[in-house]
Amino acid sequence: METVEMNSVSLKRPRSEDDVASADEIKRQKILENSKAENDSGQSIETVTEQPEDTKSEIIPNEENEEQEEEELEDSDEDGDPESFADMMKHGLTESDVGITKFVSSHKGFSGILKERYSDFVVHEIGKDGRVSHLDDFSVPVDDEDPSEETFTVLSDEDKQRLEELQLFKNKETSVAIEVVEDTKEKRTIIHQAVKSLFPGLETKTEDRDGKKYIIAYHAAGKKALAKVRTATDPRKHSWPKSRGSYCHFVLYKENKDTMDAINVLSKFLRVKPNIFSYMGTKDKRAITVQEIAVLRITAQRLAHLNKCLMNFKLGNFSYKNHPLKLGELQGNHFTVVLRNITGTDEQIEQAMHSLREIGFINYYGMQRFGTTAVPTYQIGRAILQNNWNEVMDLILKPRPGAEKGYLVKCREEWAKTKDPAAALKKLPVKRCVEGQLLRGLLKYGMKNIISAFGIIPRNNRLMYIHSYQSYVWNNMVSKRIEEYGLRAVPGDLILKGATAVHIEEGDVDNYTIHDVVMPLPGFDVIYPKHKIGEAYKEMLVADNLDINNMRHKIRDYSLSGAYRKIIIRPQNVNWEVVAYDDPKIPLFTTDLDKLEGKPLPVLPTDGKFRALKMEFSLPPSTYATMAIREVLKMDTSIKNQTQLNTTWLR
Repeated sequence: METVEMNSVSLKRPRSEDDVASADEIKRQKILENSKAENDSGQSIETVTEQPEDTKSEIIPNEENEEQEEEELEDSDEDGDPESFADMMKHGLTESDVGITKFVSSHKGFSGILKERYSDFVVHEIGKDGRVSHLDDFSVPVDDEDPSEETFTVLSDEDKQRLEELQLFKNKETSVAIEVVEDTKEKRTIIHQAVKSLFPGLETKTEDRDGKKYIIAYHAAGKKALAKVRTATDPRKHSWPKSRGSYCHFVLYKENKDTMDAINVLSKFLRVKPNIFSYMGTKDKRAITVQEIAVLRITAQRLAHLNKCLMNFKLGNFSYKNHPLKLGELQGNHFTVVLRNITGTDEQIEQAMHSLREIGFINYYGMQRFGTTAVPTYQIGRAILQNNWNEVMDLILKPRPGAEKGYLVKCREEWAKTKDPAAALKKLPVKRCVEGQLLRGLLKYGMKNIISAFGIIPRNNRLMYIHSYQSYVWNNMVSKRIEEYGLRAVPGDLILKGATAVHIEEGDVDNYTIHDVVMPLPGFDVIYPKHKIGEAYKEMLVADNLDINNMRHKIRDYSLSGAYRKIIIRPQNVNWEVVAYDDPKIPLFTTDLDKLEGKPLPVLPTDGKFRALKMEFSLPPSTYATMAIREVLKMDTSIKNQTQLNTTWLR
C-alpha cells in the first residue's frame, strides 16, 4: 500500500486570506522539512487545503461524545444569510491548517457536497451491547400507578403558567387557587394529581369559597422543599413507586438540534433540571440522530405526552431500568450519509468504497475539533499550556474576522476599545457563551487574576482547548509518520498490549500491520515512537515553547497525561449505492420517523439530472465520519471549503 498526495483532489481550493495560523504553518513546515531532509525520501507534502479523555487507552470518547465539551455553552456561529456566511468563512480553517494532509487510498478523487441538507447525515448510536438504537415504538409501558391521561390536560395553560411562577417563587403569591368547574370528587382528585405530578414541591388542599370548590396549591415547606425535590438525586421522591426502576430509558430522535439543546428543551417542558438526564454521547446538530437517553424519575407517560408539542424531535421505545447511562459506554455509531451532486465515475466510486472497506482511513481529528472561526481552539489551548494567560484572554476576546453573531462582534469591539469587562458584557444579550463567562470572571476577580476569571468557564469547555491542542499535534505527527514510513508497521512504532503501549522490535515487525499501530497524544504518562517521529514530537513542542518531558501544569486540571489513538481505522458494515435525482430537496432515504408515520420510500428517477452517493458504515468511539468521507472524495471537508461548494450550507 502506498500513500497518495493531495494533488488528486478534483476541486481546487482558493488560498485563504488573512491566515491567522500562518505562523503555526511555518513552524510545522520547518519541522516536516527538517525531518524530510534527514530522510531524503524524495516525497513531498502538498499543502491542501470531527474529546480525548486524558486517559491511557486506545478508546477515547466518540466524535459525538466530545462535542459535549463544545456545547456546554452557547454556540457562537452565525446563522444568517448563506451568502454572507460563505464570504465570512474565507477566514476559517482548512484541513492543512490542522495537519490533515494525507490519504491512504490510490483512487482518483471526485467532488460531492456533504450535508447539503441536514437530513443527508443520519447517525444511529450503537450501545455497549452492540445494539443499534432505532425509534420504532411510541407505546408506553403499562403501569397501574401512572396518573390518568386526563392529568396532563385538566389544567389550562393559564393555570400552568401561574403554578410554574408559584413553584419557582417568581411572584409574591403564596398560593394559587384553581376553580373546580365540574365539581365531583373524581375531578378534584385529578386536579390534585396534576398539580403534584407536574409541579414538584407544591402541595394541594380543597377549600370552599363563596359556595364554589377550589383546589389551593401552595409550598409545603418553602424554598428548601423546592430545592430538595428538584435535585438529580431526589426528584419527586414522594410519588415514585418502589417496584419501578428509577430511570426511564428512551430513544431520542432529533433533527437539526444538538443533544444538549434537546435536553434543555425537555427540561424546560418537564420543569426539571437538565442534570437528571444521562446519555452515552452527544450527537451532531446538523444531522438526524437517534440515541438512548435516561432520565431520573420521570414517567414514560409524561415523556410520551411531550411528543404532541415538541418540534424537531420525538421520544419513544420507553423502558424502566435501575441505572443511568454513562458517557463513553457506547460501542460507536452507525452512519447513513448522502453525498450529493457527485462527479465521480462508477469505477472511481467502486474503487473509493472498496478502499474504505478494505484499508480504511487516517484517523485524523476532524475539523469540528478546532472551531470554525479565525481563532482556532488549539491556539488557546497552547497558550494555556504555556501559562500565558494574557494571550488566553486576548485570543478569546479580541476582534476576529469571519462568521460570528452581531452581538459578539460588538462585544469584541468594545473590549478592544476599553478593556472594560462591564462595558463589553453589556453588549452581550446572551451571557452563557465563553466570552460572556470570561468577562463575568474578569469583572469578579479583576484583570490581574485571569486564571480565576478563566476558571468560571465550565470545566469541559476549558479542557476542550487543551485537548484541541493535543489533537493538533497528533494530526501533524500522523501525517509525518505516514509520509516517512507509509502504510506498514516499522520498528519503533507503538502498539497496544491491553492498555499498555510497547514498541515494535525489529524481530517482531512482521507480526503487525498498520492497523495495529497507535500514536500518542502528548502527555506526561505516554511513551513516544523510537524513530524519527519521536524526535518530531519534541521539535514541534519546542517550537511552541513547550517541554515534552514536562507536561504537568501548575494547575492540575491542565496537566496532560496523554493517550493513544490508532492511526488507521477500518469501518464496519460498509455499504453504498449510487442514486439519481432531480430535486435536491427530496430526501433520498426514509428515516425512523418516516417509517413510524408510514411514509413511502422516495420515488427516484432512473435517469435524473444529478447523482448522489448513499453510503453506510459503522465507526468505533473517537472517530470522525467526516474523515472517512474525506478519504472517499479526496476533498477538503472543512466548512470553509464546503461553503464555497454549496452556499446553502446553513439552509
